[in-house]
Amino acid sequence: MNCFKTITTTALSALFAFTSMGKKADKPNIIFILLDDLGKEWVQNYGAEDVKTPNIDQLAKNGIKFKNTYSMPQCTPSRVTLLTGQYPFNHGWVNHYDAPRWGNGVHFDADINPTFAKMLRKEGYKTCAAGKWQLNDFRVQPKAMVDAGFQEYCMWTGGEGGGDIKVSERRYWNPYIHTKEGSKVYKDQFGEDIFSDFIINFMAKNKKNPMMIYYPMCLTHGPLTTTPLEPNAPRKEQHRAMVRYADHILGKIVNAVDSLGLSENTIIFWTTDNGTAGSITGHMNGRAIVGGKAKLSENGINAPLIVSAPGRIKPNQVSDELVDFTDLLPTFCELSSAQKNKKYHYDGYSLAPLLYGKTDKTERSWIVALGSHGGYFKDGRLVNSHIFRDRTIRNKRYKAYVDTLGQIYELIDLERDFYEQNNLIDSQDKEIQDAIKNFQDVVDKFPRKDHVPNYRKLKNSIYDIPEEKMYQQCVNGKKARNKSRVPSQDE
Repeated sequence: MNCFKTITTTALSALFAFTSMGKKADKPNIIFILLDDLGKEWVQNYGAEDVKTPNIDQLAKNGIKFKNTYSMPQCTPSRVTLLTGQYPFNHGWVNHYDAPRWGNGVHFDADINPTFAKMLRKEGYKTCAAGKWQLNDFRVQPKAMVDAGFQEYCMWTGGEGGGDIKVSERRYWNPYIHTKEGSKVYKDQFGEDIFSDFIINFMAKNKKNPMMIYYPMCLTHGPLTTTPLEPNAPRKEQHRAMVRYADHILGKIVNAVDSLGLSENTIIFWTTDNGTAGSITGHMNGRAIVGGKAKLSENGINAPLIVSAPGRIKPNQVSDELVDFTDLLPTFCELSSAQKNKKYHYDGYSLAPLLYGKTDKTERSWIVALGSHGGYFKDGRLVNSHIFRDRTIRNKRYKAYVDTLGQIYELIDLERDFYEQNNLIDSQDKEIQDAIKNFQDVVDKFPRKDHVPNYRKLKNSIYDIPEEKMYQQCVNGKKARNKSRVPSQDE
């Protein structure tokens, strides 16, 4: 009887805790932190050996670390995917486009592409963004962030073509930042300090309301720089210094959440938009890893993802479930009870049941990644470099590379082939042939023609990149390998 009483009491306690957690989670604060150009080989908790990241590691200890999360290979495809919950072949931004630098009336049109911020605003959330956007030219669209659903914002402008680009390119020291008051240089200040202070001030002002905070950091994208913690770092040490400062900023945000009394009702997502720049090599779990930005190899698209919420998400979890960036929007909507736009198609699945311990599985048997480099102009509009962009699709063990005709031409066993060097496409092993068939069945359900970016072309533009220059960039992008090189033994 005593044993039964103990079990019953324990079960009831667990049920009460879970029910309470669910009630608290009806409208939790959500902080989504997205680093720029950083692979797992620079995160200590994932096995990085060249740098220590204690705040990121602590975040993982307080929540769940995902091992198999796909971003897209480069900035624009990744960011539009997470904002819209669609794959690039559906939202159209298959190619990278730097709107403030290249102009031509091209922009992220938030009226046509509804974002998670707009959905959470309808549910009563206060919304804020700080950091890097680069999907709109703020000189032409000064209220682009509000249009995208963010009530408050503090954004690096991006390098603005047709103006003093040397000033606008600055995102770190003496940054050029856009707010509701306009764009200006913040002399002798460091950009990431300004962004994080803005976020903390926003939290302090709005802590009685549910908040959605999107923090797409500028770090650790080039150019290499010193940081306020390491102002004299030599050039060969600057990338490590930038990683350490990104870790420092996370600690600053977490400490602010705690000091404001928000930790029990705040969920923090921490991830990166794609792999590290190819000029940078790190070491992870005894292996040298060349940066994989803009590549389809795992070092370019298998992003770190950590989700933490003390008292709400069980600590010290590691998940090998399949996740990709289309899953973020439906996750944010379920966590906040926000309604998705019913007129809009979504490709992702909510992670909320897994995060809250209702299941240890996602709804996925595969994830996919595609998109990088520039497109070109046709009849004055941006179109994609390919009708059907090459891509990769994987399950927990195998990975298939798909060509521009929609056919699988390479199969990799990720458990046995870390550097993806051994193509198993011609193997007669039944398990491998079954994997190829299953992947091809999925690929055959994709649209045979990728959508192009859907936007209403702006009538005014400060600068237009020459169409022939954009076309040459497109040609060069087509020539680029979709895998990063394997490092030499002495790296």
